[in-house]
Amino acid sequence: MKRYAVIDIGTTSTKLHVAEKMENGNWRRIVDRAEITLLGEGLHATGEIQPAAALRTVAAISGMVEESSRLQVQDLVAVGTMACRTATNFEYFALRVAAACGVKIRVLSGEEESRLSYLGATSGIPVANGPMIVFDIGGGSTEFVRGTNATILESFSVNVGAMRFTETYQLRNAVSPERLPDILGAIAVDLRKLERFPASHALLGIGGTVTTMASVLHTLETYDPDAVHGTRIDGTEVDRQIELYRSRSAEERRSIPGLQPGRAEVILGGACIVRSILTALRATNLTVSDRGLRHGVLLDRFSS
Repeated sequence: MKRYAVIDIGTTSTKLHVAEKMENGNWRRIVDRAEITLLGEGLHATGEIQPAAALRTVAAISGMVEESSRLQVQDLVAVGTMACRTATNFEYFALRVAAACGVKIRVLSGEEESRLSYLGATSGIPVANGPMIVFDIGGGSTEFVRGTNATILESFSVNVGAMRFTETYQLRNAVSPERLPDILGAIAVDLRKLERFPASHALLGIGGTVTTMASVLHTLETYDPDAVHGTRIDGTEVDRQIELYRSRSAEERRSIPGLQPGRAEVILGGACIVRSILTALRATNLTVSDRGLRHGVLLDRFSS
């Protein structure tokens, strides 16, 4: 049986997914992990990938390529998203990656990213037979895809990201409760595009913010994708977690069960975006999918 690998180079994290194609056409997970590399750190302010961020991410990609080689994968593809699309010095970063491990990064357009994320997110999870919105909160932007079952009706990107708002509103550490309305209000302005959709849409969230929130809900000492996949998070839980993060510094957040230490600085910004999405769509809850872009790339590239 053949094995394939996908490396997803995001603004906040870099992810590796290795899967084996079974004789019946199904896929068996071999490795599915993420490293918090913060490639987009400082990108919003400078327009460039910063040297330390590049160093972290190149090291992570190189390690994932080596791991894939040990696992004897037949083919590997690396894709880049928002940070790679927008950084003015992306070519320099790409050359460093190629020099370190021989991998060429395929930069996805926003439309491609949305389509592949929807394909991955909706695989293997029964959410609803009807209209659905899939959202993926990244470090620099949030991608939205509206569809019905397997049919995509529209997709778009909004420049609302966990790292972007963390840096703009200084959310790395404790925030006074008086500041929250202004922060949520600023996010709401950028998400006004969602208000035109009827409240009948099911909501499916993917990406590190919502999978982390599911992990915190379950108080997972070790991340368990099977426990996270399909988790339902309601508005009350979102508000509870915002308060949990708002009242603590990044260092104090690292002791919260289920929270990856590397995500402690950006989780408050991400949780505020989740709350604003629920509010804009007049939704009471969302379902979490552990699957996402990397799974969609795998299905799209290697299923035939």
